[in-house]
Amino acid sequence: MGNHYLFSTKRLGFRTWKTFDLDEFTAINADPEVMHFFQKPYTIEETQAMMDRMQKLFEARGCCYFAVDHLESKELVGTIGLGWKTFESDFTPCVDIGWRIGKKWWNQGLTTEGAKAVLDFAKQLDIKEVYSYATATNLPSIQVMKKIGMDFCYEFDYSELKDYPHLRQCVLYKKVL
Repeated sequence: MGNHYLFSTKRLGFRTWKTFDLDEFTAINADPEVMHFFQKPYTIEETQAMMDRMQKLFEARGCCYFAVDHLESKELVGTIGLGWKTFESDFTPCVDIGWRIGKKWWNQGLTTEGAKAVLDFAKQLDIKEVYSYATATNLPSIQVMKKIGMDFCYEFDYSELKDYPHLRQCVLYKKVL
């Protein structure tokens, strides 16, 4: 597949979403371990809706949570990229960095490698600051935030998770670019 990458790292290629990503991304989103820190695993319809939202965000802002391929195997690793958050809080509206990768790719440094490249891409877009947040118990994501040079801001109650008490307490990190 001759994928055209917007940017890449040594091991990862970043691109917009394509129809052929649906099955692989649904498998990632349906994995209960991958989705442990989310409300629930996603259905194929929810995955398609997310891909559609990301495509619209890319068209509007030039960035999104990108589809990320492993360059050597050409497999979809998952998503790493930039979002636009507008929920009610002290720090929104804002650009955020986020990720979700398949279990097969965990503990290989790929999320950190990819997130650093996304921050470089954000600089090229003249984005001045990027936020990231995660459930306070999501230690792997918090570790990535630290590794990419983000600074802890504070803990907060995430209003969109009010019905999920075990997920509601979140930590906020920020990086000035």
